[in-house]
Amino acid sequence: MTTSVSTKSLTELINERHSVRKYDANYKIPKEEINDIVKEATKAPSSSNLQPWRFIVIEDQEVKKELRTIANNQEQVETASAVIAVIGDKEMYKSVEKVYRSAFEAGYLDEASMSRLIENTNKTYPFASEEILKNIASFDAGLVSMQLMLIAKDRGYDTVPMGGFSKEQFAKKFDLPERFFPVVLIAIGKAAAPAHHTTRLPLDDVLIDYI
Repeated sequence: MTTSVSTKSLTELINERHSVRKYDANYKIPKEEINDIVKEATKAPSSSNLQPWRFIVIEDQEVKKELRTIANNQEQVETASAVIAVIGDKEMYKSVEKVYRSAFEAGYLDEASMSRLIENTNKTYPFASEEILKNIASFDAGLVSMQLMLIAKDRGYDTVPMGGFSKEQFAKKFDLPERFFPVVLIAIGKAAAPAHHTTRLPLDDVLIDYI
């Protein structure tokens, strides 16, 4: 059985979402619901709609125990219902035919536009530096990650994003091909204790100017 979606506004969800590090280790989110959350999260925008994100969902307790050692012994890795690893794809342009043909078949593009977009992508992305491609994938992975956490909150779950882990050890452990690289780990589950609330810098400190 899946958890029903709340009727809270986006503003309420943003204000209520906090990074939770204490989880009920006995609570398990159904696989179907995690699939739904990930699928909905992928509605996030991405550069040229190339969607340079992939996901590994880690539920097995023994694997989570191993992952905890890779993730600086962070308790939530082992106690959360699952850990969703968000993976970046440096060769996102290899999906271009599938992406734009799908849009064409859905009636969102005419054939000429589809062909032009595919051609333009193939003229640019494959010739970009690895650094640029990695930056694009990392930025887009951040967008899908935030969306995923808000969707999870809307369904009554708690999350915490974790960047503090060995990217090299993770890639080796999960045998990632060269084109893929780990960006962030997201623990998801039911809180066993309230999150520590935080403050934010005042608007005057972050809003530089109106021009």
